[in-house]
Amino acid sequence: MPQVFRIGPYWVYFWTNESDPLEPIHVHVSEGAPTKNATKIWITASGKTYLANNNSKIPPKTLRNIMRIVEARSEEIIAMWEEYFGEVRFYC
Repeated sequence: MPQVFRIGPYWVYFWTNESDPLEPIHVHVSEGAPTKNATKIWITASGKTYLANNNSKIPPKTLRNIMRIVEARSEEIIAMWEEYFGEVRFYC
């Protein structure tokens, strides 16, 4: 899984297989190594975040902070996504 960055013990990453057709841009977050039950955060066209699910059960305060960091780094994440997958689509 391509790791985007880390926030303390939390990994922010892409899955290498994001379906065909390619899903809209998002990141997965889990504590430690990537898992199938990771939290999923969409990135909107304006660079904001939208929580798809919190499957990894990140505590609410920590999750809010992670989402703020993802928003602050959204341009970097979008560029990495486009470089890795070759295209970018947005959920909204």
